[in-house]
Amino acid sequence: MRTAALALCLASSFLLSGCPAVMVTGVGAGVVAVEDRRTVGTLTEDQSIEFKVSGQVRDTHKDSVHLNVTSYNRMVLLTGEVPNDKVKRDIERIARSTENVRGVTNELVVGPPTSLSVRANDSFVTSKVKARFVDAQRFNALHVKVVTENSVAYLLGLVKRQEAKDATELARTTQGVKKVVTVFEYLD
Repeated sequence: MRTAALALCLASSFLLSGCPAVMVTGVGAGVVAVEDRRTVGTLTEDQSIEFKVSGQVRDTHKDSVHLNVTSYNRMVLLTGEVPNDKVKRDIERIARSTENVRGVTNELVVGPPTSLSVRANDSFVTSKVKARFVDAQRFNALHVKVVTENSVAYLLGLVKRQEAKDATELARTTQGVKKVVTVFEYLD
């Protein structure tokens, strides 16, 4: 049973990592939607927000940025690297002005884009954190989204305070995580 749960969690992590084609057509997407605390409408809005912000930034700044846009319950997390503070502020402005966005957490870093090997390691770290969530069995791992950028693990979700505490501790003690930033909304 634990192996099946781990496989589901890892598949869900892939599905929620921003691959739109898989998210729309993936078999696991139905399972994720059933277990998610967000409504189907909010899930759809989150995906739409990610597409809109990413597209507008791509049109405006072309290849000058490495940007990850994550929307969870219409709250946007911006991670990645930008060439200067002006671009960082402009991307935040774009995100804030996007329809249905309730708030923005701007964690963009001014500096050169990370290498592909760093990004691959970030994906691996995300998988390790999610696997620890499943293995610990303290909360439903699908209730906490993990985004890793340059070894910083960002945790998002609609969670109870104990779930947030457990998720933060598990992420913080995962090998390869340098820092944990929480962007939770609390249910209690």
